[in-house]
Amino acid sequence: MNNGQPRGQMPPMRMAGRPGPGGPGGPMGARLNKEKPKNTKKTLKRLLKYIGGSKLLLICLVAIMLIVTVSDLAGPFLQGKAINTISITESGIHVDMAAMTGYLAFMGGMFAVSALMAFFQGILAAKLSQRTVYTLRNDLFRKISKLPIKYTDTHKHGDIMSRMTNDVENVSNAISQSITSLISSILTLVGAFSMMIYYGWIMALIACVTIPMTIALTANLGKFMRKFFIRRQKLLGQINGQVEEMVTSYKTVVAYGKETDSVEEFSKMSEELRKCSISARVWGSIMGPCMNFLGNLQYVLIAAFGGFFLLNPGIIPFMKPLLLGDIQAMLQYSKKFTRPINEIANQYTTILTALAGAERIFEIMDSADEVDDGQTVVEDIKGDIEFKDIFFSYEPGEPVLRDFDLSVKAGQKVAIVGATGSGKTTIVNLLTRFYELDSGKITVDGVDITEIPKETLRRSIAIVLQDTVLFSDTIRTNIKYGRLEADDEEMKFAARFSKADGFIERLPEGYDSLLAESGSNLSQGQRQLLSISRAVLADPKILILDEATSSVDTRTEMKIQQAMVALMENRTSLIIAHRLSTIRDADVIVVLKAGNIAESGNHEELLAHGGEYYKLYQNQFAGIST
Repeated sequence: MNNGQPRGQMPPMRMAGRPGPGGPGGPMGARLNKEKPKNTKKTLKRLLKYIGGSKLLLICLVAIMLIVTVSDLAGPFLQGKAINTISITESGIHVDMAAMTGYLAFMGGMFAVSALMAFFQGILAAKLSQRTVYTLRNDLFRKISKLPIKYTDTHKHGDIMSRMTNDVENVSNAISQSITSLISSILTLVGAFSMMIYYGWIMALIACVTIPMTIALTANLGKFMRKFFIRRQKLLGQINGQVEEMVTSYKTVVAYGKETDSVEEFSKMSEELRKCSISARVWGSIMGPCMNFLGNLQYVLIAAFGGFFLLNPGIIPFMKPLLLGDIQAMLQYSKKFTRPINEIANQYTTILTALAGAERIFEIMDSADEVDDGQTVVEDIKGDIEFKDIFFSYEPGEPVLRDFDLSVKAGQKVAIVGATGSGKTTIVNLLTRFYELDSGKITVDGVDITEIPKETLRRSIAIVLQDTVLFSDTIRTNIKYGRLEADDEEMKFAARFSKADGFIERLPEGYDSLLAESGSNLSQGQRQLLSISRAVLADPKILILDEATSSVDTRTEMKIQQAMVALMENRTSLIIAHRLSTIRDADVIVVLKAGNIAESGNHEELLAHGGEYYKLYQNQFAGIST
């Protein structure tokens, strides 16, 4: 592609623009970005909105978890009551068997209910997770489909895919694993603390001694750990981007013998990911042991003070006497009080990873959509095109087109030639509104294209690229991509018209033959004929040909040229030409130089003039250097 723009596999009707600083840089061009601070509260709030989208499911889940928590909290209470049925007197040990049997039977029933509800809890948690992620993934994909071309040109494709796959999967794992843990932890914390107050407010206060230490430890460790998890997700995205570039550019890498360099570059990035992942895991694993230590400290304090109060009843006024079963229950509740904190600590790494991934997802969602402010209804576009006083630059201060003017009449064939970087493909990008003008105006049939809805404008234009874009689907589907509502007869007519029916019908499955990725199981010429068939079926008023024959042999080129000549009949055609031999029959040849028109005319006129076109022609066919 011109203007320093690499040709890339873009969806049909879209052409790659010029990549910015963050765009693809070849298989070894990946570089690491500096870490930027993120807004965790905002991300968590937005993620909770997605979770809250399934309100009924969430309410049912909380209700079941409440039953599970109550059943779980009833255990120590009933156990304490059962122990208190045992009394020691001078005559010996006495047990109220009826009461103990009742308490134990009740405990068994509560445990059975808890186990059954836990089963349903797992089912609801899985449904909540998948519904949330389903919505999130669909919203992200829908957003990607609305992004301007500039975004996909300036962001690594592998990194975008990583956000759709790795980051969404991390969010899914966090919801399925952590949502129940978090809700259960809150319910258990409240319930366990309430039960400790029931047994004695002094003991409840003693249990709270470790809370300030827990909060301080969690806050400080979390703040320190978070940067490692965010960095790890970013590195994963960059590695995916490099792998994607390596795979798509593999032939080039091998042709230039850069396999070793690519491996070394990947190893450097992978090494940084390894170090970052180790740091994230190490610091993440510290949280659990620290929480366990504080939990055990709390257990020891309750056991010590509980024993002291048991042996010294009435030492504290207004405190009811403690029984042995009460102390046992308090010890159980102290464990249940600290367990949720430990569970949250153990889930902390998963939560951080999910939040880091969610931030990256929301970064795309917060990007501006492609602007489409066109409101003018255009019933039938004829194909008159006017470029007036056009100024445009991909990067500020580096204009690609300067004071550019061009008039194309309906049905006219206009070839655009020029050296690399002269602005040939930029003209197409602006006409299709893949990029917006800095200044000036482009009209179609006298109507400013900014006033025409983009769908209407682009539906009237078909593009045949040098790098053909085909999908891993049947030949039938690939041709019908030009007009999805077309029937099979129209599709087969388009194939015959473009001279593609011959090789299609020789295939074992014919039009139902499956194509490999990018149509790699077809020759370059066959892929190009399918692309032309798609354009024929689209029946555009304006046709753009981006040197569709430059990658094929002479015989195939002749067949493709015949198909294109038929396709251009009665259509406004813009031909981006590299081979000057393909444009001799153009009505007008426009020669670009430094973003403006150096000269224009037909083939004979320009050769006779002896200007820029003559120099380009001589360089191609006479080998004359200038």
